[in-house]
Amino acid sequence: MALFEARHIAKRFGDRIVLQDVSLAFDAGRLSGIIGPNGAGKTTCFNVLTGRYAPDRGSVVFDGEDITGSTPAAIARKGLSRSFQSMNLFDDYSAADNVMMALPELRSRGFDVLHDLARDSACADRAEQVLAQVGLAGKERVSARRLSYGERRALEIGVALAARPRLLFLDEPTAGLGADGTARLADLVLELKRQVTIVVIEHDMRFLFALADRIFVIQWGQVIAEGTPAALAENRWVQRSAIGAVT
Repeated sequence: MALFEARHIAKRFGDRIVLQDVSLAFDAGRLSGIIGPNGAGKTTCFNVLTGRYAPDRGSVVFDGEDITGSTPAAIARKGLSRSFQSMNLFDDYSAADNVMMALPELRSRGFDVLHDLARDSACADRAEQVLAQVGLAGKERVSARRLSYGERRALEIGVALAARPRLLFLDEPTAGLGADGTARLADLVLELKRQVTIVVIEHDMRFLFALADRIFVIQWGQVIAEGTPAALAENRWVQRSAIGAVT
């Protein structure tokens, strides 16, 4: 049984149909990918899966529980974390503080403790562990604003990991990265793949094909192909499409 499923999802905004009859299934312990050209509907799909939008039709199931229409916060409490294409960081806070503010133990106490983060040794230790996990050891006291773009991408993943998710969604993690930054990110995601179930939405087919166990191709608001990277590389439709042009 899949850890996470979307069943016959449909979504429209006014007269514009963005998703129609989209079904996806992500297995535990695997890295799944969603790919497609700009305007294909993949970002809307991601937002439906993570609770930002409610589907007009269809259902979303997480570990056997129907979570259709649940808020992002409610879904997060069940063990799903996500990053965003546009990074959401507290620029004036340190890397460690950004991670600590996402820790469940801190959130449960409320944000009245923000002024005293440095004195919470347990949270500080956990933040240090997370930062080391994403390659930011030694950057704990550096403000998010002063980190390089690639380091900020890694920090956002660290913030998502701070919640100890069972399922991690990454939204266009290579956006804005050059070749070196993309290579470092690939190494990080490959390591994380051993620890948590991951779903990645991406435009960089090379990046995704090197990491994913299974990929879903979205075009015109529909899943037009799915399979292993090897199988999709042989798919004639994918080869002839605008998607195949980036391979």
